[in-house]
Amino acid sequence: MSSSRHIRTSHLRMGRVGAARPISRAAAVAGLAAVTLFGVATAAAAHVTVNPRTAEQGSYAKVAFRVPNERDDAGTTKLQVDLPLDHAVASVSVRPLPGWKVKVEKKKLPTPIKSHDGELTEAVATITWSGGRIDPGQFQEFDVSMGPLPTDTDRMVFKALQTYSGGEVVRWDQDPGTGGQEPEHPAPVLSLTPKGAAAQPVAAKGPTVTARDSDTASDGTARLLGTAGIALGLIGSAVGGYGLRRGRSRQ
Repeated sequence: MSSSRHIRTSHLRMGRVGAARPISRAAAVAGLAAVTLFGVATAAAAHVTVNPRTAEQGSYAKVAFRVPNERDDAGTTKLQVDLPLDHAVASVSVRPLPGWKVKVEKKKLPTPIKSHDGELTEAVATITWSGGRIDPGQFQEFDVSMGPLPTDTDRMVFKALQTYSGGEVVRWDQDPGTGGQEPEHPAPVLSLTPKGAAAQPVAAKGPTVTARDSDTASDGTARLLGTAGIALGLIGSAVGGYGLRRGRSRQ
């Protein structure tokens, strides 16, 4: 009797150990997936953007090119922003930024445009900030006032070049398009809405909430982190359900 009890006890212990190993493997996979999701969310959020993201066609607007530092061992020392000449802007001015030098370059337009001062044959094509530094874990905003904004397009794509202290140059020049998956190095895009569209009444009932600049700035990061949280919850549920099924099958 004692021998048979010993054999059954040994089998039971082996069954528990065998069930624990798949759970440990599943937990390891879940942990790796969590790290991967967090890394993707961080990378997707850390690129050069223009804020606010939208402006009205034909208006004058102040936009800020927001530049985060993506490197842990180097600082950002230069930013170059190219303005689209196929949708040129007649008036461009730059806000002084302590510690940074700014250079504004104009180019001849392929097709002259009309302005308040007559026909415009050249326009600002490139703005370059240099001499300053954005350290790791920090970001900087470079303010530009421009207008009147184009009325013949619904967006402006600004190509940007970010230079680090080690000599690395990151080109944010890929057109993100109007939907679908975002490219690896998306260019900053300013969406243009028809004149007066912002004043249209909202059909839905209830109070209207206006997003502040800080809310708009953090909206993309919040969506990415929310998506990562949902994915981690699903992974945790799958691991728990797998362990429960294994336990029941062993019993």
